[in-house]
Amino acid sequence: MLVFILLLIFCLFFSIFMTGLLRRYAQTHLLDQPNHRSSHRVPTPRGGGMAIVTTFLLAAPLFVSLIPMPYGISHSSFVLIWTAALGTALVGFIDDHTSLKPRTRLIVQSIAAALVVSAVGGLPELTFFGWSLDLAWLGYVVAWLGVIWFINLYNFMDGIDGLAAGEAFIVCLSMALFHFLVGGDWSSASLLLLLGISAAGFLCWNFPPAKIFMGDGGSGFLGLMLASLMLLDAASAPEFLWAWLVMLGVFVVDATWTLLNRYRLKCCLSEAHRTHAFQYAARRWHSHRKVTLAVLLINSLWLAPVATMIVLGHLDGAFGLLIAYLPLIYLAYHLNAGVPE
Repeated sequence: MLVFILLLIFCLFFSIFMTGLLRRYAQTHLLDQPNHRSSHRVPTPRGGGMAIVTTFLLAAPLFVSLIPMPYGISHSSFVLIWTAALGTALVGFIDDHTSLKPRTRLIVQSIAAALVVSAVGGLPELTFFGWSLDLAWLGYVVAWLGVIWFINLYNFMDGIDGLAAGEAFIVCLSMALFHFLVGGDWSSASLLLLLGISAAGFLCWNFPPAKIFMGDGGSGFLGLMLASLMLLDAASAPEFLWAWLVMLGVFVVDATWTLLNRYRLKCCLSEAHRTHAFQYAARRWHSHRKVTLAVLLINSLWLAPVATMIVLGHLDGAFGLLIAYLPLIYLAYHLNAGVPE
């Protein structure tokens, strides 16, 4: 236990150190200039999310060599997920330097998602409202599409200071605590804590007012890793799937509602915009800090208690998801998410 805690502390400071190095590099090579679609007003370096990537991908093999393989997966499955995460991060980092065609990004994301689904074995049998549903081969397709969506969803939601990194930290910490509540194995929670700590190191630089932005490399990596850990948790305990979806509710609802609304209004879906609910809230409150803290409070005071009841078996997963999402849907509607300015 002591060795594990010391490793986490080391990873925290390593992530902080790597973010500082990346900031020096980005000030020359990756300076994000404000424009009419930006949520920031001063030139700010980006690409700092690669500190999260570097910390996690270097430390994860060390972690699994010291503890039993998390979730009981094979070493080959772990390598598939590790490779998918690295590929997604590298393509995102390249995209930060020179914008790639959407088709190129989608091809890489599709391959990465296929590797993850192959490693985790698709979706497990779903239980909701007292019914069980085995999707069989269709579960692989749904899981594959879900991973692709989470990669892009996280990229969409990385729009203001501290939001994406703060979300990753609080969600990983909460899910690790849920493992302890139900007597889950230490090894499974360890990867969650490692990812959360890696994000926390970057957050020290990214918390409002941000000194560096995450960039597509970091956001795509986080989206893929959170989706991967969600599927691994779901395979070991189906109620964890619902808990994950509840904890990520702010991001899922905002990104999905915005995309569907823009599609309904015949907006160009590939065009950059700033019509997410959190972006409207940041402009209304004239503060990134207030919105980021509000999201973290929603996660801690609203979504986490609902997710806790689900994992402890006191609340049906699908019903809990509905309870958790209804206020978030109202907020997205109230803030005109997806409606052009």
